This record gives sequence, C-alpha cells and structure tokens, in this order.
Amino acid sequence: MRRQLLPRDLGFELHRGDELSLFKWFLASFLFGNRISQSIAAETWRVIVETHGCDTPRKLCALSHRELVRMLGDGGYRRYDESTAERLSLLCRTLIAQYDGRILGIAEAADDRADFERRLLAFKGVGPVTLGIFMREAGPALFDHE
Repeated sequence: MRRQLLPRDLGFELHRGDELSLFKWFLASFLFGNRISQSIAAETWRVIVETHGCDTPRKLCALSHRELVRMLGDGGYRRYDESTAERLSLLCRTLIAQYDGRILGIAEAADDRADFERRLLAFKGVGPVTLGIFMREAGPALFDHE
C-alpha cells in the first residue's frame, strides 16, 4: 500500500487558525478524493496553487471555466477536467456565499466536529473520501481535543 501524501509533501504545513494552509489542504483533498492518481492530483494542485497562485476560493472563482479546465489539464487531470472544473468552481462560490470563503468560517458556524463534517459533505463534489483525506490532517488544526 502506498503512502498517502501529506501537506508537507506539497510544501506547506497545517497550523491552527491558518486559513491559507487549511484551504490549500482542502483543495488538495478535493483533488485527491477524485478517481485519479495521487501523482496527477498532486501535480494538478501544484499547477493551480504554485504556478498560477490560485490559493484562495476568491482567486479560483475569478478564473473562467476554460482557464480552470486548462490548469487541470496542465496538471494531467484530463479525464474529468470539465466536471471537476464545474464542481471546484461551485465549491468555491458556495464557500464564499455561505462562509465568507473560509474553512475557518465553517468551523465557526459548526456546533462540533460532526456538524463541521456534515457541512463539508453538503458541498457538491465533497464525499466521504475527500472528507476523510481532509480531516485526517486538518482535524487537529481545527479541533482542540485531537
């Protein structure tokens, strides 16, 4: 069984209260949670975040659908690029509309970890796999008792 990639494998660390690192990990988790190889998902994350500097929901929402599809393709994410671009754009728009574009906004609105997880699962394109990947690393940065 291969080792799962961690935030440090992508060049950053998760820290309590650090919105930027939480969103970067959420974006990575979203890509890793799809049916695509881990290496292609990681390369696609690097293209989006490092090459193009799109490391916030607002920056991603500023992209046209075509620009986002091109970035996904540049990372090797070609098979599901159109549908992934649509889901990613919708996810960012929803995050902005409901939680001021902040993962910490979800945590602030949630009653507890279970409620936080329910709220994440309510985002179109976020399923149990994405949730599990995200919470494996972000849980301790979001919830004191972990």
